[in-house]
Amino acid sequence: MVQGILSNEDRDALRAQSYSLVPVVQIGKNGLTKEVIAQIEKYIKKHKLIKVKLLRSCLEETPKKQVVMDLVKKTNTLLVHHVGFVVVLYRVR
Repeated sequence: MVQGILSNEDRDALRAQSYSLVPVVQIGKNGLTKEVIAQIEKYIKKHKLIKVKLLRSCLEETPKKQVVMDLVKKTNTLLVHHVGFVVVLYRVR
C-alpha cells in the first residue's frame, strides 16, 4: 500500500473491518472546528481506522461531498468509504 493510495483489495479489506465499528466522532452544526479535528486526530492515531458521523445540521450550508473532502484533507487521512451520513477514514501511519 502506497501512502495516499489504496488498492481495491486494500479498500475492500478496510471496508469489511469497518462494519463492526461505531462512529467515534459526530460533526454537527458547527462543522469542522479545531476541536472536531483534534478529536479525529486522537482517535485516528490510536485506531488508524475510524467512522465519523455527519449530522444533518452540518450539511445545511455545505454539500456533503465538500464536507467529506474537507474532512479528508484537514485530517490527512484516506477516504475508505462513505455512505449516507457515515464516513470511514484510514491513516497509514
